[in-house]
Amino acid sequence: MKKYILKRVAMSLATLLLIMFVLFVLVRIMPGNPFPSERMNAEQIANKRAELGLDDPVLVQFGRYMAGLAHGDFGKGTSLYYGAPITTVLGTCINNSFRIGGLAILIGTAVGLALGITAALNKGTFVDAFCTVFSILGVCVPGYVFLIFLQYFFSYKIPFFPYFFDTSRFLFSSILPALSLSLFTMSTVARFTRNEMVEVMDSDYVHLAESKGMYGNMLVTRHILRNALIPIVTVLAPLIVDLLTGALVVEKIYGINGIGKLMVDSIAGEGVDYNYVLALGILYSALYIGIMLVVDVLYGVLDPRIRVASSGEGDA
Repeated sequence: MKKYILKRVAMSLATLLLIMFVLFVLVRIMPGNPFPSERMNAEQIANKRAELGLDDPVLVQFGRYMAGLAHGDFGKGTSLYYGAPITTVLGTCINNSFRIGGLAILIGTAVGLALGITAALNKGTFVDAFCTVFSILGVCVPGYVFLIFLQYFFSYKIPFFPYFFDTSRFLFSSILPALSLSLFTMSTVARFTRNEMVEVMDSDYVHLAESKGMYGNMLVTRHILRNALIPIVTVLAPLIVDLLTGALVVEKIYGINGIGKLMVDSIAGEGVDYNYVLALGILYSALYIGIMLVVDVLYGVLDPRIRVASSGEGDA
């Protein structure tokens, strides 16, 4: 197992380093001006570029950037937040997006698994049909539409939750956006759980376990659900990244200062803030690669055949 994990970690780090270099080059050749041109003349912009080393060769800039990144320094913005350190601004946005996204993941995964298991165990009944219809609606209805619906009933008609995000009541303010963000995850997990469990329930090894007298919760947890989890984990991984990095429209509607809003501001502001675009691109990539690494490790835990096969490839 240790060799399997080390191999996956090495591949992930190499992939992340390559992505960081490609992102750095692409950001540097992006069209647009990194400074608020309406407040700076051509000479001031040229002096600022020279001061920040933006006229140096790309490899020199990349080496300098990586040296700062090794110390946790993403640099400073060129047009946003008056040149404040990016790390400070990112900290606030990440905190908001991750806490709301984390709550959405917990709600979506827990409810989705419960619905999927219930539908599979009641295949062909009204319960199964209800869960299926709910899953289809959850996938088709955008999260921001569901948020508007929740705001109308639980903030306007029944003024229980705040209409907009309030940092002084963080957890209370997070419930409506978290519920709206969890809808797609909930529906996707429920649909995949139901389909995978139905397929596993018809497999030979489940019938063999039943013939040996294994029924009820032990059969579901030890044989059916465990073997159905691998495809579910695969589907859940990119959904986690989307939720943790924030949903732009939901953040806009609910007034959340999160990562999605920051990305749009860095591109659509007075000047394209290259440093924020680069920092957020690296954050997205690192998060996605990190979660996929966790998924690879979970594969080995859930199905030992995967890590055995991988070890065999490495030995060959």
